[in-house]
Amino acid sequence: MSSAGKCLVTFTPRYARNRLTLALSTSGHGGMEACLGNLLESGDTVLIAKCGFWGERAADMADRIGAKVEFLETEYGVAFELDDLEEALKKYRPAVMFVTHAESSTGMKQPLEDVGALVHKYDALLIVDTVGSLGGEPFFMDAWQVDAVYTGSQKVLGAPPGITPVSFSPRAESKLFGRKTKPSAFYWDMRILGDYWNCFGGERVYHHTISATLVYGLRMALTQLAEEGLYASWTRHAAAAVRFKRGLRSRGLRCYVENPRYQLSTLISIKLPDGIDDKIVAARAMKRYKVEISGGLGPTVGKILRVGLMGVNARPRTVDLVLNALDDGLKHALKPKM
Repeated sequence: MSSAGKCLVTFTPRYARNRLTLALSTSGHGGMEACLGNLLESGDTVLIAKCGFWGERAADMADRIGAKVEFLETEYGVAFELDDLEEALKKYRPAVMFVTHAESSTGMKQPLEDVGALVHKYDALLIVDTVGSLGGEPFFMDAWQVDAVYTGSQKVLGAPPGITPVSFSPRAESKLFGRKTKPSAFYWDMRILGDYWNCFGGERVYHHTISATLVYGLRMALTQLAEEGLYASWTRHAAAAVRFKRGLRSRGLRCYVENPRYQLSTLISIKLPDGIDDKIVAARAMKRYKVEISGGLGPTVGKILRVGLMGVNARPRTVDLVLNALDDGLKHALKPKM
């Protein structure tokens, strides 16, 4: 096993104990497509929790695989409840359920406790997108009965983009090896990738040429997180979010996600005040403060500002810098009246 593989396996017992745990040579999009493509076959039904941009993206990918796509849909910024989930599971009887833990288009966190148990009750597998949350929000793959998970190297982990950790449960692995057809994409075939990463204990096989620099970057990021400790990282991210939201309230600004239970610590969305041009706020923050503030994504374009407080940026000094950049940007971003 490679040194990065050993580091991944050392890290994952903190939230899972799956032998099929590795890193893909791709962005988070590739992790999404790999999980869907390995656990779905043409004609299977997938139930997608659609509460933002990433549910829509997962639906597009599942449709291309040939799956029948059904939705558990909520308003943007609002999480689904277990009663609604059970009703949808009874109605559609999916093979796979897809949930975004951290919906970065809105700043919403989907609570996952009891979701996996309910999905398994109806003989489905649970895929969870943790691109914007792993390492910064509590996540327990085994305890929450999650079957497949992927994350983004460049988010909370703070590694370079382009390498994506994924993990599959024994239940998902059984589905993978019991497929009637091969996964449509060779590049995402986890049976071959598992051998490439020596997950199954057999002979290591060649699959593709992975970037050594990205592997070392991921290894260092995981090492730093392990040294800090997951619980310490979760606490630090939560404290940064509390500080930032307190600053927003003192300025008369409101979070787009209204229910505190559904608010992410790693990414906070701000309702755009009337008459404010979000592009001016973002441009001024970058030019004067070297701070990147993003506008909305998908249906939230022009409605919100998004601030990521992830990894090394989840610290009081950075929070205060972003608040100062917001103050300056909002003063200069009034749209001209017609």
